[in-house]
Amino acid sequence: MTAPLPRAARVATWVYFTLNGFAVGLWVVHIPNVERATGISHSALGGLLLVLGGAAFIGMQVAGPLADRWGQRKLLPAAGVLLGIALFFPGLADSWWTLGLALLFFGFGNGTIDVAMNSHAVIVERAYPRPIMAAFHAMWSIGGAFAAVVGAATLGAELPTAVTLSACGVFTIVVSLVTGRFLMDGRPEPEETTAEAPSAKPSTKLVWLLGAIAFAMMLAEGVANDWAALHAEDVLGTSTSTAAFAYGSFAVAMTVGRFATDRVAALVGPVAIVRYGAALAAFGLTLVVFSPWVWLAFTGWALFGLGLSGSVPQLFSAAGNLDQRSSGALMARVVGLGYVGLLAGPALIGGLTHWIPLNVAFLVPVVLCLLAVGFANVLAPRPVPTGEPVTTR
Repeated sequence: MTAPLPRAARVATWVYFTLNGFAVGLWVVHIPNVERATGISHSALGGLLLVLGGAAFIGMQVAGPLADRWGQRKLLPAAGVLLGIALFFPGLADSWWTLGLALLFFGFGNGTIDVAMNSHAVIVERAYPRPIMAAFHAMWSIGGAFAAVVGAATLGAELPTAVTLSACGVFTIVVSLVTGRFLMDGRPEPEETTAEAPSAKPSTKLVWLLGAIAFAMMLAEGVANDWAALHAEDVLGTSTSTAAFAYGSFAVAMTVGRFATDRVAALVGPVAIVRYGAALAAFGLTLVVFSPWVWLAFTGWALFGLGLSGSVPQLFSAAGNLDQRSSGALMARVVGLGYVGLLAGPALIGGLTHWIPLNVAFLVPVVLCLLAVGFANVLAPRPVPTGEPVTTR
């Protein structure tokens, strides 16, 4: 008899992804207010945001082994509570060093929940006969969009930043604790662990290849996040309001693509999703590079977002399924490398603009997408070694 699908755990995972996207998005829309309240410069803020990114990376590496030791059912609610507490502090900061401490805490909490929820998503996906990972990532985008609406409303009402972020923190803590009871524990049973052969350990080279592709794909995503609107305004000469459609077309296509990816992946497999997705992304960004027309460039950004949309979820899913005994630690490596790419992309493009035009600098992520096309075979399913329990996919 077929085991019932863990629908409650799937919905709970949707909630955590949405919650994380909402929390991060609400912080992002309040960055200008926090900058003014602390009296710091743009350059100082840039340095402190690097602190946030570094703390997130550390949180990811800590969360991975903890997920394998404690189980995701314990770690994910704890990570949500940690993130909720961390949300209180950026709005209370009144100097560069208090903001630095706040972002250190906030980054660590965000990195912890990032690995915990992705690791749990892999566990839930194992119990389904089809891929479901990309939809979780789409819910993160929905959470960010909801944060933009709520943030616009609270900022318009001139509600203090500390009040808004603290209320979001309380909301995050309560939802994390309530939702945690529906999660699954993905740790293998003791008899399964002892039965596995040493040869079942995944290749280190394979883990690094998955991480390298995640780095390339998320670097490209970071470029779109920070430079799409500026390209439309500075290179194509559009107004600020029209330039917003550049990032908007990318973000909408990314979200829609993630909702559609799971059904496509069930038909063609993860290799095709990454290979043809990266190829489409390279084509879309090439249109942006060479287009003299605004709306053709917007079309390029949409194709770029659509191409990238399914790649990262497939990579995270592949990493989490390499070895059930160390699923969290393996996930942390790949997610961490992807996150480094997300942070590095905007800075890399900014540095290159000192020597070459902005649109020409976009050829770097184009080349990285083409490299991902060539290495997409690393996601091909591999035979399960003798002695290792077969997981349901």
